[in-house]
Amino acid sequence: MFQDEARFGRINDVRRCWAPRPLRPLCQAMLTHEYTYAYAAIEPVTGLMDALVLPQVNTQCMQIFLDTVAQRHPGENIVMILDGAGWHSSGQLIAPANIRLLPLPPYAPELNPVEHIWDELREKCFHNKVFESLDTLEDDLVFALLAMENTPAVVESISRWPWIIDALSKGK
Repeated sequence: MFQDEARFGRINDVRRCWAPRPLRPLCQAMLTHEYTYAYAAIEPVTGLMDALVLPQVNTQCMQIFLDTVAQRHPGENIVMILDGAGWHSSGQLIAPANIRLLPLPPYAPELNPVEHIWDELREKCFHNKVFESLDTLEDDLVFALLAMENTPAVVESISRWPWIIDALSKGK
């Protein structure tokens, strides 16, 4: 599984949108510094995805995420590939018995397909939106993550990169 975190906040991304002539689309803009964080792990071959929304990115939240993934997949041995964030390599982080952590090379986010999951969510669910509160943002984020979890074909289409499949086939 590949794992990553992303920040979602009450700062919207105004993008072009369609409107019939002669109307001009109206898009609200907002700049508020309130954030929440999505944690996700995906399995590129099957499109399986596990996600949580947590208030921070730190060792304690990462531990909650790892423990949750381990509980969701009790009979499986998982190699979780993740970036080099400080909370991923903290001495206080304890990988559950069925999870082995494997870091990506430094400064190589382009190797992590979860980055493209975040791009998809932001493009499809969060552009040109203004949220009344952090709670409403979190509600939309949870709904978007559940929709993504429930459509493994979409996750697979985004994350099933040839080099990943090649590496997995050589390991068998």
